[in-house]
Amino acid sequence: MADLVITNGILITMDPERRVIENGAVAVQGNRILDLGPTADIVARHQATKVIDANRMVVMPGLIDGHAHAGHGLTKTLGGDDFGAWTRAVERIYAEGTTEEFWYAEALLSALERLKCGTTCGVTLFGGGPTMMRTDDPIFGDRHCEAVTQVGIRTFVAVGPCRPPYPHKYVRWHGSSRRDMMVPFDDLVGTCEILIKNWHKKNDEKVNIALTYPVYLGDTPLSQQELEDLKARSQAVRQLQRKYGVLFHQDGYCRGAIKFAHEHLGLLGPDSSFSHCTDITAEEIELCRLTQTRVVHNPSSNNSARERCPVPELLDAGVTVMLGSDGNAPNTSMDMFRHMFQCLHYHRTYYRNTAYLPAGKVLEMVTIDAARALGMEKEIGSLEVGKRADIILVNMAKPHLYPLNMPVYRVIYFANGGDVDTVMVDGKILMENRTVKTVKEEEVLEMAQRETEAMLDRMQLRDLLKTHERFWGQTKYLWVWPPRKNV
Repeated sequence: MADLVITNGILITMDPERRVIENGAVAVQGNRILDLGPTADIVARHQATKVIDANRMVVMPGLIDGHAHAGHGLTKTLGGDDFGAWTRAVERIYAEGTTEEFWYAEALLSALERLKCGTTCGVTLFGGGPTMMRTDDPIFGDRHCEAVTQVGIRTFVAVGPCRPPYPHKYVRWHGSSRRDMMVPFDDLVGTCEILIKNWHKKNDEKVNIALTYPVYLGDTPLSQQELEDLKARSQAVRQLQRKYGVLFHQDGYCRGAIKFAHEHLGLLGPDSSFSHCTDITAEEIELCRLTQTRVVHNPSSNNSARERCPVPELLDAGVTVMLGSDGNAPNTSMDMFRHMFQCLHYHRTYYRNTAYLPAGKVLEMVTIDAARALGMEKEIGSLEVGKRADIILVNMAKPHLYPLNMPVYRVIYFANGGDVDTVMVDGKILMENRTVKTVKEEEVLEMAQRETEAMLDRMQLRDLLKTHERFWGQTKYLWVWPPRKNV
């Protein structure tokens, strides 16, 4: 007896044969896929407590977002299109302007956005910029994990210390009163260990903790002592990561930084994933291959606007590449359908050749390849018997998705997050007919608005809500985004 049978759907399995079953069914028992195949066969073999008729729907594995940022959900578009102004603002906001409720409300909002767009698993760095989240106290990470648990999706939360120098300034708020604190490196790492103990592999392994350390980009020269300090601190985080067997995830790699991390810091390896990896060299691609380091490509991010991640070259070299949203701020989103489409055209435009990146390869990068990058390819990323039932249903009965043929192409080129009808994680239905069952959507929106308004007043940043004077009628803004310096 199955708990659930999904019938009459178009199954895009992403299994080793990449089978597409035109009139297929999936039987679910507990948190696992019990059986799948043609609808007539599955219905004959299994009765179920609940049956979902997926007629004119695609049934496929939930999407995986390889890189995002906590906090970003409440800082969307601040500063308009001035990415420099937004970056400076969030560096202050995350360290000095946030409360426990800010992180709880933001996590609810972003997890809800992921859920409604069909993303069932995501990696989230706990902050952004030099300040990698509020690791001065575990309460902030606790509240984030509580919120994601409430929504019900699968998550990897990457925590770590901020960028040096240390100690680093953080601010605790109690109503309108503030208390400034200078927090040393060891305390930041200690908070990370507490969060691992509190949350790693909790909620039936749906919540996982990863560790991170800020990437050295070569933008400031290092003395011999500074280099030794950097080695010691990055290795302290790496040792903690290996002690608990969690993943290591870093943000913002560019030309020279991978080579530096390998030669001086020893950070590459099959348990490491590096995000962005823009403008990297052929030598660095080879280092990723040799060490089995995973790469996260964020095609819609601002970093990808000024430098390119060489995805076809990485894939041809045998490097595992997954797609990431880079979060939902300042001007991206959690919709992985959107990022698949952007990825395709980003690289085809670069090469001026539509032969690059077949659509199926891009779908692999948000499903089975992404699961492999997270070390979970035996659990998620495809519809196969015995795997966890992380499944989404995409409603194809819409003008932009018809006629109802070539379903894999339709999903990749034309679908968007709003087309996702039903989402389940570990066999539990989290959304059905676009109605979320785990949280009250309106309450989440109200809480997000309230906490954003409080943060803007606390930090006196309402000027960042103004429309820029060159927004209308001009061909470009006047600010210049400086190029990176090579390591």
